[in-house]
This record gives sequence, structure tokens and C-alpha cells, in this order.
Amino acid sequence: MTIQDETKKRRTFAIISHPDAGKTTMTEKMLLFGNLIRSAGTVKGKKSGKFATSDWMEIEKQRGISVTSSVMNFPYQGYQVNILDTPGHEDFSEDTYRTLTAVDSVVMVIDGTKGIEAQTLKLFKVCKMRGIPIFTFINKMDREGREPLELMEEIESTLNIETYPMTWPVGMGKRFMGVFDRENDQFVRYTGNEEETYIPFSELDQHPDLTEDPTYQEAEDELMLVDEAGDGFDLNKVMKGDQTPVFFGSALAPFGVETFFNTFIRYAPEPAPRRSTEGVVSPEHEEFSGFIFKIQANMNPQHRDRIAFVRICSGKFERRMNVTLSRTGKAFKLAQSQQFVASSRGTVEEGYAGDIIGIYDPNVYRIGDTIVTGKQNFEYDELPQFPPELFKKVTAKNVMKSKQFKKGLEQLVQEGAIQLFKHYHFEDYIIGAVGELQYEVFEYRMKNEYNVEIELTSIGERIPRWLPEDQVDESMFDDRNMLVLDREQKPLVLFKNDFSLRWFQDKHEDVELIDLFEVNKYDQSYE
Repeated sequence: MTIQDETKKRRTFAIISHPDAGKTTMTEKMLLFGNLIRSAGTVKGKKSGKFATSDWMEIEKQRGISVTSSVMNFPYQGYQVNILDTPGHEDFSEDTYRTLTAVDSVVMVIDGTKGIEAQTLKLFKVCKMRGIPIFTFINKMDREGREPLELMEEIESTLNIETYPMTWPVGMGKRFMGVFDRENDQFVRYTGNEEETYIPFSELDQHPDLTEDPTYQEAEDELMLVDEAGDGFDLNKVMKGDQTPVFFGSALAPFGVETFFNTFIRYAPEPAPRRSTEGVVSPEHEEFSGFIFKIQANMNPQHRDRIAFVRICSGKFERRMNVTLSRTGKAFKLAQSQQFVASSRGTVEEGYAGDIIGIYDPNVYRIGDTIVTGKQNFEYDELPQFPPELFKKVTAKNVMKSKQFKKGLEQLVQEGAIQLFKHYHFEDYIIGAVGELQYEVFEYRMKNEYNVEIELTSIGERIPRWLPEDQVDESMFDDRNMLVLDREQKPLVLFKNDFSLRWFQDKHEDVELIDLFEVNKYDQSYE
């Protein structure tokens, strides 16, 4: 098969949602379709001792949440599927943002009882910013929830996107009877067990027990209204992120997931060209290239290894191939390469654009690095970096463990779990995070993976602003506007609050303060 044929088979997507909307459960069901697991675990499987395949870190099993982005790969109906299961917890937005740079589309899972929640909105904005196609699955229809028309209206008004219901639900909770599958002209009946019954629209009159039910008739009226007043399906709009196909079901039942997945696989985009410093690179380009969007230390606790996750963007990957790290110009042999189902992994011999592979990191890669073969010399557009909101001083409780402390700190920072800063004058280490849970995970991993107990002292919420090195005058700074260095030795100021930021700006009008979040709002389109 040619590179072009292989690339067309790839479907690489992330599942995004608010915590508890059912995202990891949805991932598990998709893995069932790929025959990768015999029975799906749920995230809250504490009593049964059976945990979700995509949650591998010990703290995830204890807390019942996903805190790192897992990568899963499997063949399905002639396609090669790569799912990135992102963390749903609000504190883990930065890892989630980075994951969105490695996918070609996203599946947004919405809790039918709650609708759109704050975190879904935050993630959606990043997808919109990057022009990523979005497919929506409204979950938990087997529970009493909000009316479907109300949910559709909320998606349209809150997210500023057209909706097109691919399926339409009949009832909810105890009255849930199934969905109209508009795409395949059939009714999918909910039986309460894992078997789904498919009835073609043309044969529905043979099922009076269904069609004469008031709940069914009410849903049929709603569907007629949607047919007449709603938007038509427009694949071009979907690909631009201006329309989202919507499906209804229950991931836990599981009901409606297979109908969704089969339609999604057919319409989801194949790998697209990507922008680089040398122009747009096509996935069918002969030479191999890819970028690192995630680094994970200690996936195998026995070996203390570091794995860099690479999104292949062009050409063909082959194990043992020689690549060049564009940032340094150094050559490496990719002898150890793997694909994952959460923490279980298998050696991968080859890969194509869209595939996600793990390569052994001998402590040389950084998040955002580009690797290439041949005489190519370019870098893919930088991954957005998001400024932290919380800051704490960190020290080792036992001074004798300073070597392990520095190693753990360095590795977890390279992994992108936290951001590291250093006081401008002293050896004080300050770590920044998007939310409190990141500190809990950092403390837990330092203790369990590096055998170091740490002391965290909060310096509170701060407003970080970077500034040019030639504008640093130390007399301008104090505790309210603390001068620190980031891991690239670039200076920034941690302002105590809006008042101290404004006061500083008024007093030092000539100093340029850079807001990293604003810098990241760039357009990803190729038009």
C-alpha cells in the first residue's frame, strides 16, 4: 500500500468533556468495538477492583478521574483508529490543550442531565481557535435529563456552532425507548441490555407497541419540527468547525455508541497538512516528520523510563530509522518505538501520518520538538504554552535527598505536568500549575516515583507577565511583584493581584509586559 492509501485510513481524535460526563466510559466502549478489551471497566470501579483501561496511574484509580492523556490505537472496519483520552478534570487543562494539537477531530461528550459546563466551554474554545471538527455525543439518555431541543439550543447559543442531529431520542430515563437514526433511515430500539434492535423506518408500522406509545409520538413530532426548521447536514461546515453532528445515547448502557462510532468513522477527517517554518507539509510527503506533544516519565515503574509521544505528520515511520531533532540538529536512531493501550504497550514497526507512537527519550526531547528524516530542516508551529495561575515554593523535606529532588523536579517539568520557576537571586524553586490537583499529583509522584517527600508553601494566585531581558531593573521589584526566571532563563514577574499589575504599569510605562495567553490566540487555518 502507498503512503497515500495508509494515510486515508487514519482517524485520529480526542474525546473531550467535563468531568463525570462519561468520556472515559465512552472510550472503553470504543475499545470494545476494536476487540481490545473483553469487558469495559468504569472509572469509578473501586468496589469491583476493575478499572478503566485508559486510566493507568495509581492516583487515577484512587480518585476515579483521568489525570493524564492516554493514547489508544486499534483497527476498525478497515480504518486505523487513534484515540486520545484527555483528562476531564478542570485542573488538567494544559495537558488537554496540548493533546488537541495532535488530533484531526474531537468527540465532545455532553452530560444530558447537565448540558454544557464551564470546562467543556473552555476546551471547545481551543478547538474553535484551531479549527478542529467537532462531533457531539449527548450522554446519559437512560436518566432523566434536559429536553433534547433545549440541549441543542444551548449548544448553538453557547458555543456559536450549528447543530445537526444525526440521531433523535425517544423519551429519557425510564421512558427511554431508543433513537431515530436519520443517517441510516432506521429506528434503534433500547432494550436495556447490550443488544440493540434495528428497525427500518419503512417497517415501523409493523410495531404498534412502539408507534402508538405517547412518548414515541411526541418524539416523532419533535423530529418533524427539526426536519422542517433545522439546518441541513453540511460536511464542509463540519470540517471547518462551523457545524457539529449530534448523537444521543448512553455510554454506560452502552446504547447508541456503536451507531455513533460507525457514522463518525465514515465522516471524520483523515490527517490534514500542517504548518511549519518551511511552509505547509502534506501528510503524503515522502519524508518522515512528526512532533512531540507529550512526555511521560515512569510509565514502567520498574525501569524509570521516559516516553515521548510523537504525532506523525508525514511520510512513513519505520523502527530503527535515523531521525534529526530539528531544534539541535542532532541525529538519533529510533530503536525503541511503541504503541499503547493505556500503560500496556507493544512494539510498533511502522506508522503513517495520524498515528501516535511512543519513543524512548534519553532526556533530550522537549514538548513541541520536531523530528525529521533526510535533509529536511524545519519545525512545526510551536505548541501553545499556557500560563499557570497558582504558584508554590517547593523544597525537599530531607536535605540529603537533594539529588533525587532535582531529578524528579526536572523530569516532571519536562513532562509538562508543572511549570518551574526560580527566584531571580536565590536558589528558591517555585512551581506553577493551572489548578490545585496538579500539586497533589506532583507531590504523590515525587514521593512514589522518586522517593522524595516535599514541602509546598503557597505564594497564592499570581498574575504572570514575561518581560524582555534588557528591561530588567531589579530595583523595580518586591514581594508584590516578584521577579523570577522560567526554565529557559527568561525573566517574568509574578504580580500579587490586578491592582499591583496596574500600579506597576502606570509607574513603569516603558516596560513591555507580555501575557502568554494572548500570544497563543493565533489562527490555525491554512486559508
